[in-house]
Order: sequence, then C-alpha cells, then structure tokens
Amino acid sequence: MLIGYARTSTLEQVHGFQAQIEQLEAYGCERIYKEQVSSVASREELEKAIDHLRAGDKLVVLKLDRLARNVTHMGKLLEEIETKGAGLVILSLGSETVDTTTATGKLILNMMVSVAQFEREMMLERQKEGIAKAKAEGKYKGRKPTAKEQADKVLALKSAGVPRDKIQEQLGISRASYYRIVAAA
Repeated sequence: MLIGYARTSTLEQVHGFQAQIEQLEAYGCERIYKEQVSSVASREELEKAIDHLRAGDKLVVLKLDRLARNVTHMGKLLEEIETKGAGLVILSLGSETVDTTTATGKLILNMMVSVAQFEREMMLERQKEGIAKAKAEGKYKGRKPTAKEQADKVLALKSAGVPRDKIQEQLGISRASYYRIVAAA
C-alpha cells in the first residue's frame, strides 16, 4: 500500500499544499495524511502515517524537506519505517524518485539529507553574519515587541477577571509575556 504524507509549514501555503496532495494521488497513494504545521512542531499526522505502515507498504512524500528536519531526524524516521518492514519514496527529484527499499535509494537519500542539512546550516550562518553586520551599522533593531504594546489590555482584562489562558488567546501573547507584564505592573 502506498501511504502519502503532505505537509506545509503554514496555513497560507494553500497552493503548495494542494499540489502535494494532487501529486501523491497521481502517484497512486491510497491514503494521504495531511497537516499544516511547522517541522519543529508536533506532527501527529506523520506519526499516524508511520503507525499505519505495514510490511511491504511505502510512505510517499513529495520532497525531503516535507518529512525531516536534519540528518538525525531522517535517520530516526527511516529506522521507524524500516522496523515496520516498509520503505520510503521521495518523488520530486526531477524525473527520478528515491525508493529506500533499494540500496541505491538508501545511498541517494543519505546524500540528499546531508546536503540539505549543510545548506540549512550555511543559510543560518549567513543569516547570523548579516544580523551581526546590521547591528554593527546600527540598522538592526530586531523584531518589534508585540506583547509590551498590549500591557494595558492585559491588565484591564486581568482586573476584569478574565482567566490568563483566555487573555493569552485573545491577545495572541505567550504565557511568559503575560507574567512579565503582570510582574512589571
């Protein structure tokens, strides 16, 4: 059985999400698990997809970055998949696919994951260098604090008896920001 997994990081990525689903259907996936969450968040649908795998099944993803965050994470996922006697198929390599049920597929996957992690680490290094340069030139201010601007609203809602979690939800602030504002008042 071919089991598909489609993921985008945000809800705004509608077209990319729909394109993944369409390509997984075109490949012949009988079941497709879908979610729109960051790769660092808990991915319940991915866990369900892996739990659903049986011997001889294949988990199919469109692109490697839809599945794993880094080499270590990919290794753990692949181990889980192989423990079930299943394989992994990655579709988007031009006209080729990577299928980990073959030795060549495993080799290519390991090289792809290593290159992807290298690219990510290089991007983060360039980002840090850019921020350091902007700070040195006085151009970097960081992101504007959003919770502090809402301190009056937080305190007004708190004094009105609104529970902390409702205040956080309503104003879109974190628990730490809530307590920081309350402590400063």
